[in-house]
Amino acid sequence: MDGVRGFSARVITDERGQALPWMVLLIVLFLGITGLTVDLGHAYVCYRELQYSTDAAALAGGYNLALSTATTASVKAAATAYSSVSPGVNLNSGLPGATISIALTCSSVLSGEGVLCSGSPTGDNVLAVTQTTTIPTYFIRALSFFGVKSATSMTLSATSYASMRGSVNSQYNVALVVDTTGSMGGNDADGNCSGTRLDCAQEGMQTLLQALTPCTASTAGQTNCAAFDSVGVFTFPNIQASTASDDTTCTNNNPTTLDYSTPVPGATWSTPTGSAATYEVTGGATGATANGFMSNYSSTGTTGGTLNPNSGLAIAAGAGTATKKTSCNGLEVTTNGRGTYLPGAIYAAQSALAAEQTLNPGSLNAMIVLSDGDAESTQITATSPEKLNSPVGTYPSTTDECQQAVTAAQYATNAGTTVFVVAYGASVTGGNGGCTTDTTGTLKGLSPCTELQDMATASADFFSDATTANKGACTSAKNPDLTLPQVFKQVATNFTVARLISPSAY
Repeated sequence: MDGVRGFSARVITDERGQALPWMVLLIVLFLGITGLTVDLGHAYVCYRELQYSTDAAALAGGYNLALSTATTASVKAAATAYSSVSPGVNLNSGLPGATISIALTCSSVLSGEGVLCSGSPTGDNVLAVTQTTTIPTYFIRALSFFGVKSATSMTLSATSYASMRGSVNSQYNVALVVDTTGSMGGNDADGNCSGTRLDCAQEGMQTLLQALTPCTASTAGQTNCAAFDSVGVFTFPNIQASTASDDTTCTNNNPTTLDYSTPVPGATWSTPTGSAATYEVTGGATGATANGFMSNYSSTGTTGGTLNPNSGLAIAAGAGTATKKTSCNGLEVTTNGRGTYLPGAIYAAQSALAAEQTLNPGSLNAMIVLSDGDAESTQITATSPEKLNSPVGTYPSTTDECQQAVTAAQYATNAGTTVFVVAYGASVTGGNGGCTTDTTGTLKGLSPCTELQDMATASADFFSDATTANKGACTSAKNPDLTLPQVFKQVATNFTVARLISPSAY
């Protein structure tokens, strides 16, 4: 009996095995914590991937928003193409069944920063992109085996906001190469511009200046701000350097016109002075750098601000006073019928750009050429006059002048300059229709329109006056149906980038 009682006492007081229920609870707890850690970690990785692709989609849409061919549908298509939605380039098996929603709007906040809604054909300057996906859980759902109700999936959502291309990125040195030959004195038939073709070109120049960034971000709006985008103006044919100021001051005198000079490609730039021939109008102007580039064109020191009527650059663009063409002409059509010859002006502009880039380390170069492209001048000077009549057509020569212009522009492109070309009344017919000197060479018989297209760094960098009487002739497939001010606004957006913005700016 005592043995039975002893055994019963030991059974009652023995604590071995009491930990088993606790171990079961701890296993459930540890499994839950592990599952939560693993599944939430996986969810975080998936969310970051979703956010990255949403950022990419928004930036792609922002870039497309500034294109001259932009529509609401094309912007949404561009954003979707960079999303995680099939067949987007960021399609990810870890983000199954992702969906996307895109909204465009006009933000007054961004408009105040110079990213204008009018810069896009859609009338918007910002878009919001939201992507959503549902991912499965793996460990948390195992808790259901222990009777614990757990999630079998998690829904993730990411939103990004991006501005239209128009946000400042790199500093630019811009060379404007403007045709001032006799053809620019004719009236423009475009209802969006009244006056001569040169008047209309000056309106485009003013649009460009207002779209550029005159000052660094930290000094914007200050009276004497630190220069950012700088601009130099080159015209053809040549003028006498000592009279170039007639185009950058309100004298209403015309610079003295000279025969076309032929600067050596790649030569170290030195701004011509005195009686020397020059293509550079802004060389030596008050406020210009040693290379003839200016950044004092804004009266407010901000993008989109009014132009400074006392700036030689703004005066050249016809913005000297409100009574333009009665007291302050700016650029004038040259006389004496020297015709068109483009390569000399392009080589001069490229040399000046290279020198200006040295003054501004890290800056980028751009050249904008506006002309009808019909090059067939006979009044060209060269160090080797006999070469001018050579049938080879190698620069400088009176043979194959349009092809020489293409070679010069390609030289600038190869030197790192982005060459934008504006065909203004360019003929689509070669031979008697234009480029009559191009009788040899690989592009024998090319038209002025083809010449100008080939001069542009890329097809998207070629523009034309498609809304004038020339509509249907030399047009731009990438940038159709634009007036000259619209052309220059589109060119200016190429100096900027789309950027991600905060929800408050949207």
